[in-house]
Amino acid sequence: MNMRKSSLPASCGEAFTDKERANSKRRYRTTVLAAVLILILVWITALSVGRYAVPFLTAAKVLLSRLFPISQSWDKKMDAVVMTLRLPRSTAAVLIGGALALSGSCYQSIFKNPMVSPDLLGVSAGACVGAALAILLDLGTVYIQLFAFLCGIGTVFLTTAIPRLIRNESTTILVLSGVIMSSLMSSVMSILKFLADTDTKLAEITYWTMGSLSAITFSDILMVLPTLTVPAIVILVMRFRLNVMSLGDREARTLGIHLRRTRGVFVVCATLLTASCVCLAGTIGWVGLVIPHIARLIVGADHKKMLPVAMLFGGSFMLVIDTLCRTLSSAELKLGILTGLVGAPFFFFILIRQHRTML
Repeated sequence: MNMRKSSLPASCGEAFTDKERANSKRRYRTTVLAAVLILILVWITALSVGRYAVPFLTAAKVLLSRLFPISQSWDKKMDAVVMTLRLPRSTAAVLIGGALALSGSCYQSIFKNPMVSPDLLGVSAGACVGAALAILLDLGTVYIQLFAFLCGIGTVFLTTAIPRLIRNESTTILVLSGVIMSSLMSSVMSILKFLADTDTKLAEITYWTMGSLSAITFSDILMVLPTLTVPAIVILVMRFRLNVMSLGDREARTLGIHLRRTRGVFVVCATLLTASCVCLAGTIGWVGLVIPHIARLIVGADHKKMLPVAMLFGGSFMLVIDTLCRTLSSAELKLGILTGLVGAPFFFFILIRQHRTML
């Protein structure tokens, strides 16, 4: 009798745990499915909305006609607007939003700081210097993107070299090195702006740094696609290690994680993602800071679940922002303007909600 009584709670506890796991998996699948559906709906809406309006179902048919044998019942102008003008920039918006959200989530986990953004190590500041230099030299769009990418990566390389030079490779020193290099690149950027022609070059530099997808083509996307997809795949495959590293350095070493090597892989991948986004569309703030918080509020802090959801939310967010940029006024707004106007109040709301939860 005693054995039966003692075993009964244990079996009930195991059944209850299994039921909790099943419910958790079911909720996660529902969340992912909802995020995918939202992304698809927002994407098709972005293809249909604009100065030349295309009906929602027609935009979906134009898109699906490239995959399935659908008889054409729309005119050529609608086809050109959807496929040539809007599809490249909407595709870029999805890729950039997802990449920045993934990069921000990765940085916040590595540095154990929810206030960290993807430009922590100076990649955005360095990329702006590279783009400004290419603009001053009258180089084309391809070289502007190339200079932005190389200077962004070079700045992060110098940032990571400072801790090695002073023989202190702690996370705090690395963050301070990022602050130093960001300030240095900002000063160099000010010098380049001072040297730029105020009527032509200065305006172009300013517009580029504010972020835009207006001139994006599929050729531009293909050029940076390897540096977007490969790092993203590496982070997603290794994301369980972020859970282990979040337990603390001692626990991670006990569980067999090589901290320096693993942290280096994540930093390199997150930096490549950020540099690729900046060279495509200029500086875009708040996405990599706000979206990871939203994903954590919905699915929790488990990186195996949070990172895919953050990527989906990031793609939808950037699609909404880009659509608003080209439809709110006759002159197209820059991405950096709306991401700040939308992101800052939303982040403030998240902070208030988290504070109330902690009380």
